Amino acid sequence: MTRPITVGVDGSPQSRAAAEWAAREAARRGLPLHLVHAWINEPLYAPPVPDEPASRQLLQDHHDEVADRHPGLTVSTELLAEMATAGLVEQAARSELLVLGTRGYGPIAGFLLGSVGLPVITHTSRPVVLVRSSPDGEPTDQAAGEETEGDEIVVGLKDLGEPAATLLEFAFTTASARGAAVRAVRAWGTPGLFGSTPPANLEQNGEASDLQAQQAEALAHALEPWRRRYPGVPVVEHLRYGNASEVLLDAAAGHAALVVTGRRMRRPLLAMRAGPVTHATIHHARTPVAVVPHGD
Repeated sequence: MTRPITVGVDGSPQSRAAAEWAAREAARRGLPLHLVHAWINEPLYAPPVPDEPASRQLLQDHHDEVADRHPGLTVSTELLAEMATAGLVEQAARSELLVLGTRGYGPIAGFLLGSVGLPVITHTSRPVVLVRSSPDGEPTDQAAGEETEGDEIVVGLKDLGEPAATLLEFAFTTASARGAAVRAVRAWGTPGLFGSTPPANLEQNGEASDLQAQQAEALAHALEPWRRRYPGVPVVEHLRYGNASEVLLDAAAGHAALVVTGRRMRRPLLAMRAGPVTHATIHHARTPVAVVPHGD
């Protein structure tokens, strides 16, 4: 059965940008688009008073907007008679990927992902793409200073085993569908608190160059099967000494159309469920962010 690309909508500019991004991606991949809206809100202090007719109209408005802009796309809708978190996690399990809108970015605005987005990310076994809206309501997937979409899928690679394979499969599939390149980003070393260059003792002994060469070889080895499988996808190997979050965000600041990061599905009970690099990327990347769960 063909899995759709599913997008959660709520009538906000962010959800409209998410629907537009999802529609473009569905058209590229030849997949149907499924618009969902959970009409029972997350209660805060008191149970909400649902308004089913208004919710159905909201969903229809989103459908009409998408269908008008993408006439060849198969678009379906579904009103979820449950709270958003549970409903979206259930929908994600039946989808190729789930797309959500999120507000702004920066040290404060970035944390306005809300009470729905983070729980959905940390409880689903399917990729989730978070899309921000520009002032004109369009997805923020343009290259810096350009009026067109970025031409790179930037993927952060920490572990080069099974987790890397899961993230690279998503990155190469996405890049192939849109004719983009894959920029494979890997950070190595343990930078000091006030610097991002190798320590002097490593430089003096030549160890930094040796470690850099070892890391480059490991990265090239991890990418080799994907180069063979997708010979038409250009690949950029982006290896830097430094903090993993900073290296990934810096790599995404140029021509990224999408940043791909991972989330371990099995984590210690008290660990930060999405991981520090994924948290930093969600909150500070300018472009849409795909969080891809892996089993490690």
